[in-house]
Amino acid sequence: MSAKQRLYRVTFMNQGQTYEVYAREVSHGGGMLGFVEIGKLVFGEKTTVVVDTSEERLKQEFADVERFYVPVHAVVRIDEVSKRGPARIVGGAEAASKVTPFPLYTFGGDAKK
Repeated sequence: MSAKQRLYRVTFMNQGQTYEVYAREVSHGGGMLGFVEIGKLVFGEKTTVVVDTSEERLKQEFADVERFYVPVHAVVRIDEVSKRGPARIVGGAEAASKVTPFPLYTFGGDAKK
């Protein structure tokens, strides 16, 4: 009896765009505190006639990637799903801002100046 392979839909922010990918492995970053580790990405079949340009762009971006790490504050949502949908990027070049938000870290240091 083989164990059911889990499938996760991971939504995260990257440079002002929302990425939605499907993966078999999702865990905390192991030795990298503050990161979510994503591995074994799942994309559509190469035999399909209809080509989704967003999914093709993601396939090219993650072509040689075995696993990648996303900062935990960039993760929007992680869902365990029963079947794969289209991997996509929401907010293309026309919707992307020309200004990249600067990350704000608070360290509780001395407030006196």
